[in-house]
Amino acid sequence: MGLLAYLKTQFAVHLLIGFVFVVSGLVINFVQLCTLALWPINKQLYRRLNCRLAYSLWSQLVMLLEWWSCTECTLFTDQATVDHFGKEHVVVILNHNFEIDFLCGWTMCERFGVLGSSKVLAKKELLYVPLIGWTWYFLEIVFCKRKWEEDRDTVIEGLKCLADYPEYMWFLLYCEGTRFTETKHRVSMEVAASKGLPPLKYHLLPRTKGFTTAVQCLQGTVAAVYDVTLNFRGNKNPSLLGILYGKKYEADMCVRRFPLEEIPQDEQGAAQWLHKLYQEKDALQEMYEQEGIFPGEQIKPARRPWTLLNFLCWATLLLSPLFSFVLGVFATSFGVRRLIGVTEIEKGSSYGNQEFKKKE
Repeated sequence: MGLLAYLKTQFAVHLLIGFVFVVSGLVINFVQLCTLALWPINKQLYRRLNCRLAYSLWSQLVMLLEWWSCTECTLFTDQATVDHFGKEHVVVILNHNFEIDFLCGWTMCERFGVLGSSKVLAKKELLYVPLIGWTWYFLEIVFCKRKWEEDRDTVIEGLKCLADYPEYMWFLLYCEGTRFTETKHRVSMEVAASKGLPPLKYHLLPRTKGFTTAVQCLQGTVAAVYDVTLNFRGNKNPSLLGILYGKKYEADMCVRRFPLEEIPQDEQGAAQWLHKLYQEKDALQEMYEQEGIFPGEQIKPARRPWTLLNFLCWATLLLSPLFSFVLGVFATSFGVRRLIGVTEIEKGSSYGNQEFKKKE
């Protein structure tokens, strides 16, 4: 085991990484609070600044995936689709099977320059969580209670406010609503059967309201829908703790682009389109399960150095005073111990003893 591999397993190192993330996040949240003064003066400047502030925080998590664990992300798509990445507003549909699926989504956002401006449809409870919820609030993230009767007006209003967003925006949607488990899957398939819908093997039944509303409200802003089907080689089930310990994973993502004009604009038609999409996603997962590969050309976007440089800057800024303080404490303790040593009786001067011997 090399030195770096050894350090990745040490709890003290994990504490330092957590310290940098939490303290930098609180600093960023405070700066975001100050930027609220810009909203009535220049809303677009406020948005651009907060995109960069959010990037400074989220990129630290992406750094752990890309540079700390060195996880590789491979796209299965075509070059024509990749050429659109980072150059248009889109809705991204991602399956919700893994603990780090959001990190894989974020690393693709980062590599194509839209991490700071990425959006999600988030649970209302997250609004009150420091760092995560607070940062999302300043980014105009749409929060919902998962009760459509209560959420409808809030979601529609929030989405319409994003129509003039100045940065290219990837709106990440987990249409399944929650992470896949066997228990949830069994219940979900019972609901599918009651609605006369085909069963899914690898996904939960998608909730259509959020998707259909996003498509309708962002009409004229969003240019396409990206369908992303994620899986990991070797039948791995990666975790955030594994990433923190530096475990390397290999993520494969099948990406398909659907121009918005190909998607029905009415609610019923869009819902049917989404159900059909999830049947296709299920077929893709079945293919991956059998063959260990998705269809399409394999493309590996290069990781960029900015996430690593951003973390190193924050670490230098925040850990230097901490290390200086610790070293100062040790130096002071050593100095005090030396002073005490000088005054100990058994270590005192022999002057008196010499004078006594002369008199004898």
